[in-house]
Amino acid sequence: MSVRTAPLLITVTLFCLTVANRPKAELRADDRDIPVGGSVTLTCSVKPSSSGWKYFWYRGEKTSEPLTSQLSAGPIRVSEGGVYWCRGGRGEPVYYTEFSDPVTIYKIIPNKAVVTLHPNWTEVHRGERITLRCEITDGGDTEWEYEWRTTSSEKPPDQNEHSITSVTRSHSGDYRCKGRKKHTQHSSTGWSDPIKLTVSHKLLRVFTVSPSWLSAGASVTLNCSVDDPSAGWMFYWYKMVPDPSDIYYSYEQLPGSSSGTEQDSYIVHGQSHMAGYLCGAQRGDPVFSTYYSGIKYAWSADFNSSASLTVSPDRAQHFTSDSVSLSCEGNSTEWRVKRFSTEDRNSSDCSTWGTMTGSTCNIKTDSTSDAVYWCESGSGESTNAVNITVQDGDMILLSPARPVTEGHSVSLSCRFRSQTSDSIVFFYHNEKVIQSDSRWELNISAVSKSDEGFYKCRHSGRESAQSWMSVQAVSRPDSSSFPVLLVVGLIHASSDQSSLRAPTQIMWTMRMIFIFSSTGMFVSMTQSEAIKKLKKLNKEICSS
Repeated sequence: MSVRTAPLLITVTLFCLTVANRPKAELRADDRDIPVGGSVTLTCSVKPSSSGWKYFWYRGEKTSEPLTSQLSAGPIRVSEGGVYWCRGGRGEPVYYTEFSDPVTIYKIIPNKAVVTLHPNWTEVHRGERITLRCEITDGGDTEWEYEWRTTSSEKPPDQNEHSITSVTRSHSGDYRCKGRKKHTQHSSTGWSDPIKLTVSHKLLRVFTVSPSWLSAGASVTLNCSVDDPSAGWMFYWYKMVPDPSDIYYSYEQLPGSSSGTEQDSYIVHGQSHMAGYLCGAQRGDPVFSTYYSGIKYAWSADFNSSASLTVSPDRAQHFTSDSVSLSCEGNSTEWRVKRFSTEDRNSSDCSTWGTMTGSTCNIKTDSTSDAVYWCESGSGESTNAVNITVQDGDMILLSPARPVTEGHSVSLSCRFRSQTSDSIVFFYHNEKVIQSDSRWELNISAVSKSDEGFYKCRHSGRESAQSWMSVQAVSRPDSSSFPVLLVVGLIHASSDQSSLRAPTQIMWTMRMIFIFSSTGMFVSMTQSEAIKKLKKLNKEICSS
């Protein structure tokens, strides 16, 4: 008899146990600096996150005892500076994670850090030398270590002083610093307030010369200013000197400015001829030199006997396509005609914009221009200057290019390029209407110094450019140099004709009265004194 048995079913449950590397704790602080009287929060965590972790806290060495005998399940707050660590633990016996990386916490002390800039300029220019210093208030004899923060691309080393021998734009930014007591490493000042360093690529200068057109013997005021008006600038003043052997100029320093002037202005007294000036500015140690300013001119329209410039036709404004020539006259056989315009920004010779033949330059008038022209002789002497405007419009003002002598007559007129009209024409002197009728001419019968100035005309909404008319004063002899002689005649005559004396003569000038008689000459300063002297003289003669 056979026996059947049921099959035995065995169920095996397999467990997969993953053993990971020992995890490492991560320590974070909400701030690295403990404010005075305050605290900071430290948070320890284990990643990847899992349940059951408690945390141990350490200050100082990793092998030191935990800060508390009890485990912490969350953040803690600390009020002492130092190097902090943490690690996690769980289970029984306790399984520990790796220690976290250290986090250094500083306890802020009352001392304050301050960043200073030397020299204390509000704006620094490329190439200048500066020094940044971190200074600790009430630091006493304490030894400090320093730390810097900056938004620039050039971080200073951790020292209290950082010198930059030649600043660039990369040094621009905010700078902060703080100090730590050297022997108590975890006591620190707070971060200083930021100081902003701005490095400019180029220093902007403004140079002016006033007046731009001279009266004979007038004073000229030069002004040189910079866009950064902070203290420390020294200004230097120069005058252009023509070099007969070269097309360029040399420059000589004006009297009293070899060491620079703190004032940003300089007065040239008694300037009678055209001259070009420029300025420069320096500051710092070592000295940082700016670019020199552009050249500015003080023009003179007055003639001198040794060198002069004439214009043909003699007018200040011309149409494009007009023929205009400039002639140099005087005691020289070598001439060059010069021009300066705001478009050129530098003076240039006739060969650039005209044709020079002997002592005459023929201007090319195929394009518009507004420039001042003058001649320079072979010895470097300058002539009078003339302002000539070439217009491509259809109306110009005809006014003399050279000065008009005081007392002479002058006629100014408005001219169209191709048409005329009988309607009203307005003439202006220094922007004021002085004539408005159908006459196309403005006639001045006897010019005076008050007629000097800018003139222009307007017709049917169109307006000419304005031109300066210069008036040259007539030199009048001083009346004091021509004494007036009066013969008074006999002051006293007796009945005896033989007692007739030589007539007394009186002669006076603007300031002095001279009395001549047979008894001598007397000088008196006032009329009353002269009368007293005459009375005394009369008494002496009559009593003799």
